[in-house]
Amino acid sequence: MRRLITLSRGNPELPPLSVEFAGRRRRVLDLPLIAWLTLIWVLLWSTLTWANVVIGAVVAIVVCLAFPLPQVDLGLRLHPWGILVLAGYLLYDMYTSGVKVTRQIFSGRPHRPAVIAVPLRCRSDLMLAATAVSVSNVPGGAVIEVRRATATLFLHVLDADRPEELAAARRSVWRLERLTVRAFGTRDEIRRVAGPPPGHESSDGTGEDIDGDMEEGA
Repeated sequence: MRRLITLSRGNPELPPLSVEFAGRRRRVLDLPLIAWLTLIWVLLWSTLTWANVVIGAVVAIVVCLAFPLPQVDLGLRLHPWGILVLAGYLLYDMYTSGVKVTRQIFSGRPHRPAVIAVPLRCRSDLMLAATAVSVSNVPGGAVIEVRRATATLFLHVLDADRPEELAAARRSVWRLERLTVRAFGTRDEIRRVAGPPPGHESSDGTGEDIDGDMEEGA
């Protein structure tokens, strides 16, 4: 017997936090969307009362049922443990990178900046953007370009005096990519980031190849 109501937990094809109603036409209620429409209704009336909340929720449900949106999969998945790990690592990395940048500023010796290309393993627009945002939040590096066709980040780094520094910058980007995907990516994307970075398998198996893609800055 077909179920009249299906929760998103029982159907991976449904958007997160949604409910599907059986019938001739597919009806899906996206609970976050209903909550957002209810909030807009309350703001329009400028009064927070139970009546406005209930009426706003009813209007939101009627609108969603009468004018269903097309099914669009943004590729966003929420993994609570992955989100906590990503947030903790970003806080730690922002602190340690901030200390490192401060030492570089007050060290008194000149540093050679550079722009490096870092190819990523995931090619979806969402994961590219999320990884770029994560990298930009860490002091000492700034994303200046995201090349969608090749899934490549172009990163400006402050300290390019030694090849080890460039290798460490690339490893940091790949680590953030892995943590970001484990927090918001699909299963297929999580499997992708478990493998080695593209085009960076060296003969000694270290996965590092830092030649040929650095532009020295002034």
